[in-house]
Amino acid sequence: MSSIIQSNLHRIQTEIGNRVTLIAVTKYQELDDVKALYNLGFKTFAENRVQDLLSKKEVMPDDIQWHLIGTLQTNKVKYIAPFISLIQSVDSEKLLAEIEKQAIKNNRSISYLLQLHVAQEDTKHGMSISEAELFFTEKIYEKYPHCKLEGIMGMATNTDDMEQVKSEFELLKSFFDKQQHIPLKTLSMGMSGDYALAIECGSNMIRVGSALFK
Repeated sequence: MSSIIQSNLHRIQTEIGNRVTLIAVTKYQELDDVKALYNLGFKTFAENRVQDLLSKKEVMPDDIQWHLIGTLQTNKVKYIAPFISLIQSVDSEKLLAEIEKQAIKNNRSISYLLQLHVAQEDTKHGMSISEAELFFTEKIYEKYPHCKLEGIMGMATNTDDMEQVKSEFELLKSFFDKQQHIPLKTLSMGMSGDYALAIECGSNMIRVGSALFK
């Protein structure tokens, strides 16, 4: 299995080059496979659920950069605040306020992405475009100095209609580009089935699971 993972990693890294950051999503993956990827020198991993992230962190090396990409409840922030590298799924000011509180408790700054909802699916989370516009025009981020806004994250609709997926990615990129008053550096969009299109539309961070491990 490790040879398959090595081949997949090499293929994806060759495809995306140096301009795009690859995040390995460990959701549903066997621990041995996650360790195999780490042993290839890869150290940036993401989980959807806090509980799964904590269980993997407990048995994996300490030099891994962990991202949370799934829905984060305010009562779970305290568990990841001491170590999390990037929270990609901030979707409300209420959540941001709790992250600020826990960042202060842990004497650190916590980086995050603002998650936008552009997909035609109620199961996906995030701020609406109008809510996000208010977040930036009213400079809500300035109220939380221990939280570092790095950029935007979003997911396209799970559909075979690539024109729809493309239009949603383009909407995210357009919104990202409009935020001239704050230096955003990360546009996280694209997963195993659509990362090539996401990169074409301007993504510089992709979240890949099955394409790496299968």
